[in-house]
Amino acid sequence: MHYLAKWLLILFLSCAVLPVSAEGVAVLLEIDGAISPASSDFIERGIDKAETSAATLLVLQINTPGGLDTSMRNIVQAILGASIPVIGYVAPSGARAASAGTYILYACHIAAMAPGTNVGAATPVQIGGQGGLPSPRSPSSGEHQDEKDVSDSTGDAMKKKLVNDAAAYLRSLAQLRGRNEAWAEKAVREGASLAAEEALAEGVIDLLARDPDDLLSRLNGYKVTLKDGVRTLNTGGLSVTVIEPDWRTRLLSVIADPNIAYILILIGIYGLIFEFYNPGFVLPGVVGAISLLLALFALQMLPVNYAGLGLLILGVIFMVSEAFVPSFGALGIGGLTAFVIGSIILIDTDVPGYGISPSLIFTFSVISGVFFLGVIGMAIKARQRPVVSGQEELLDASGTVTQDFTEEGRIQIHGESWLARTSIPLKRGQSVRVTGINGLTLNVEPKEED
Repeated sequence: MHYLAKWLLILFLSCAVLPVSAEGVAVLLEIDGAISPASSDFIERGIDKAETSAATLLVLQINTPGGLDTSMRNIVQAILGASIPVIGYVAPSGARAASAGTYILYACHIAAMAPGTNVGAATPVQIGGQGGLPSPRSPSSGEHQDEKDVSDSTGDAMKKKLVNDAAAYLRSLAQLRGRNEAWAEKAVREGASLAAEEALAEGVIDLLARDPDDLLSRLNGYKVTLKDGVRTLNTGGLSVTVIEPDWRTRLLSVIADPNIAYILILIGIYGLIFEFYNPGFVLPGVVGAISLLLALFALQMLPVNYAGLGLLILGVIFMVSEAFVPSFGALGIGGLTAFVIGSIILIDTDVPGYGISPSLIFTFSVISGVFFLGVIGMAIKARQRPVVSGQEELLDASGTVTQDFTEEGRIQIHGESWLARTSIPLKRGQSVRVTGINGLTLNVEPKEED
């Protein structure tokens, strides 16, 4: 028994010091919808979290129609700087990696797509949706086009710069990952797009996979080049951890919507004007200040045209001034015009989903016009009306003497009997005018007869 216990103890200690073989983890992040500041922040923090948790790799599941250029470039920079492999995966079936999504897919260490998906159409939409470079002028067009060519030369030059920059950027990503450079150029200049099978045949992506599990099984043995060297993927037995958007991402996705940011700006302005007009009411000032700060936070992430923001604020100032300064409608009409123009040009991009809704602009323009020109105007006119209640209303009011008196006596005014003081002797039935109030005594003088 003694020897048996000894050997059991040795076996237990041996098992305790053997290294434990833990399965690795694959982190899954989803881009579903337009590329925005919120999605950029989510992906950047997701990559950091995957690195700090020592994940084996990160799968970036993509389904996007495109989005903002700055947000896309931030995501690309985060992928290029990652210390773990980032796998771009366009899924599920029916998904797409269009426009900005194409750049993100090209930046990933390995690019994969599910059957029934597509990639491409990477022409910058800031050029107005032209879909590429301007067509060369036909030799038979004649001299009558010269003036148009001259007037369009500046716009054409800007379009060429945008397209050339985008083409060079996507081509550099293709060179970095060893993918089809010619098609990358075509996707930018001609807006070309490919289905999943065609993308694999053209060397745009590395593999096809039906779902995340199929993707992990197909990744086994792939070699990827990281900052610290070449790494061979061992995806056998990997468990998938999905990182869901947290409260910060959800908040950013809400307030970074141009329509929501626009509403927050107006609520902030309305609230502060209400507070300044009625000091001490507190609630409008608190709501206005919070809304304005949230709007400013959203605007610093969006492509804002500050001329539009200036016109928007100037329009509000003009409409408020109309209520205080009689300008026969000039300030009000000018303010409403500036308000509408500023709202239209506030967001400086043609990216679908990142403009302010025309119906929203129309609605708030009508509300603002009615509010500032109507409600505030009526409130100020009401303040300027003579007082019709309280002691102040007795000033300059007329009354009738009820008894003869020299210094103090009683008069009747508004059906009430008041103690009155005078320096001129008064007789019963005589009309008097109130010149002042001293407590409950009225100072009066004889009223001049008309």
